[in-house]
Amino acid sequence: MSDKFTLSFKPKAVTKRLLSVLSKRGQDVIENRYGLGVKATRMTLDAIGKKYEITRERVRQIENHSLTIIRKSKEYKDLRPVFDELKALVLELGGIVSEKDLLKHLSKDQSTQNHLNFLLVIGEEFIREKEDEEFKHRWHVDPELAKRIQGALRKLYSKLSDDELVLESDLIDDFLEEVKDLNDKYKNEEVIKRWLSISNKIGKNPLGEWGRATSPNVNAKGMRDYAFLVIRKHGSPIHFKEVAKAISQYFDKKAHVATTHNELIKDPRFVLVGRGLYALAEWGYMSGVVKDVIKKILEKEGPLTKDEVIKKVLKERYVKENTIMVNLQNPKYFKKDPSGRYHAV
Repeated sequence: MSDKFTLSFKPKAVTKRLLSVLSKRGQDVIENRYGLGVKATRMTLDAIGKKYEITRERVRQIENHSLTIIRKSKEYKDLRPVFDELKALVLELGGIVSEKDLLKHLSKDQSTQNHLNFLLVIGEEFIREKEDEEFKHRWHVDPELAKRIQGALRKLYSKLSDDELVLESDLIDDFLEEVKDLNDKYKNEEVIKRWLSISNKIGKNPLGEWGRATSPNVNAKGMRDYAFLVIRKHGSPIHFKEVAKAISQYFDKKAHVATTHNELIKDPRFVLVGRGLYALAEWGYMSGVVKDVIKKILEKEGPLTKDEVIKKVLKERYVKENTIMVNLQNPKYFKKDPSGRYHAV
């Protein structure tokens, strides 16, 4: 399906016909409440109340009464094909879709979106659920389907650990497993992505990886979070200059090389493993400078020969063998026994 659905009707012309059955004040209240005027600005109950010098509750009564009048009118019945077309679209988009996605799919124009939103409100087959902690504002036409999709999204969230990141393809596979008995017409990647986007608790980072929306790996907020994602995507130690370059590329954020280096030094998630080369601590690299690494190795393994020390340090650090030897020969930290093995002092 294309990103934009071509409608056979003109939303503004349809709403004009529907509003024609109302009194002047009824029309004015509905136009202001739903942003159907020239300015496409939605007014609050309080703002409309002040305009007419009536209470917000009275405005609400006029709004609800006006919607009832429209639904009972001949014009509403005559426009049944419009609502059938909108219902078919909602089903084609997955049966349940976030309000933002649905309206954006229909039109990029805010004013037209307001008119379409009003038609969804008027149409008795459309059910809107308000945004809450778990899900965004969403529309559906099948309560059972909506319940299944929301239940599957809850299960997906519960299976994710706090900072876990999952490839989009893997998350889609997991989702399909949760809804395997659903009608096959829904089982396509675009529909699944729309369903995933309904969730407020699962999110996607700019690199296309999914996880819990609260995780800094998904909701990256600063240079360190951006750097973490860049190095993780790279998959192996990378120079801080390249990290800064990648941050600018992936996140469209200006990353100064010196600032990036300073942020990497301060964060325990990163380990300096060579001259300017950084790895992630979660990959198992030991923290500290070369002498610290040698000390940790000797404390863990016991006395080792020069070659054994060099071999093990080179797994932890991208340095020259001579750098390791210079550190190893410092009597303040290490000593060699008669058998030629080194100990930590």
